[in-house]
Amino acid sequence: MNFIDFHCDTASAMLEQNQSLRKNSLKVDIEKLQKGEALAQFFAMYIDKIEHDSSYNYCVKMLQNFKQELDLNSKTITLCRTYKDLIEAQNQNKIGAFLAIEEGEALEGDLDNLKYFKQEGVSAITLTWNYENSLGYPNFEWQYQNRGLKPKGFEVVEAMNEFKMLIDVSHLSDAGFEDVITHSKEPIIATHSNSRAVTNHTRNLTDEQFKKLADKGGVAGLAFSVNFLVEKELIDSSRLAKVDDMLKHIKHIRNIAGVDVITLGSDYDGIMNPVEIRDISQISKLSDRLLKKGFSYDEVEKIFFRNGLRIIEEVLDR
Repeated sequence: MNFIDFHCDTASAMLEQNQSLRKNSLKVDIEKLQKGEALAQFFAMYIDKIEHDSSYNYCVKMLQNFKQELDLNSKTITLCRTYKDLIEAQNQNKIGAFLAIEEGEALEGDLDNLKYFKQEGVSAITLTWNYENSLGYPNFEWQYQNRGLKPKGFEVVEAMNEFKMLIDVSHLSDAGFEDVITHSKEPIIATHSNSRAVTNHTRNLTDEQFKKLADKGGVAGLAFSVNFLVEKELIDSSRLAKVDDMLKHIKHIRNIAGVDVITLGSDYDGIMNPVEIRDISQISKLSDRLLKKGFSYDEVEKIFFRNGLRIIEEVLDR
């Protein structure tokens, strides 16, 4: 079955570890994506802003490196900016590569930088990572839970709507989530966030947030981090993230907000724990288990790619 994965950190791992896109020792590469029958992969350029003098400059470096790899492998994978691009890639038997940024400080508070990244093919931005930045606050250890977007954050939401970009609220504070979903004129996404009702972790979404996301036509990607899947908070655990752990979240989210809000956001190459789905080539372990556990083929297709196709078309092609 085809799939769209809305979040991996492979682009940053490639740069830091001098790895190629075609074949590498990471969890995502072209060969693994082909084996898993990928329709599209969102590649997030992850930035730890305290590690770099300029988040913008580092992001540009990562972007240039990744686009060079795309050029080297143009027969099998292609940059997509829109739904139409993705359908054309599918017709050419190529994997669609969407570009994203994980850390809004890559903009350094300048809308001209946002315009530059849009022009370079970036389709989505995670507004915060684990630090306060010029846009808002993260849901890190609950300390910023009730602090919303900053003025510049509201400006970026408006500009991303104008530029036809996907706004990602994973990592964002609860109050920031409310600001974005209220202020955005377009559906939003939470690329890698699970259910807080199942696992009480700050990075997961509440039932009410899932309902609001669904009501606005948004989607949330199931993340494979064991921290977000199991019942207690763990840091860089060696515990295996099991498919059955994932099913608990999927079932709960479907029951409270409907299947149309669920998609995939593995967070491969950004998580430390082992996963029963060893890498992206084995993603069918999840679809097979869902079918065996009573999900209809239509429901599994929605989770794996149809919900993703819908929001890509609604936001990026409007």
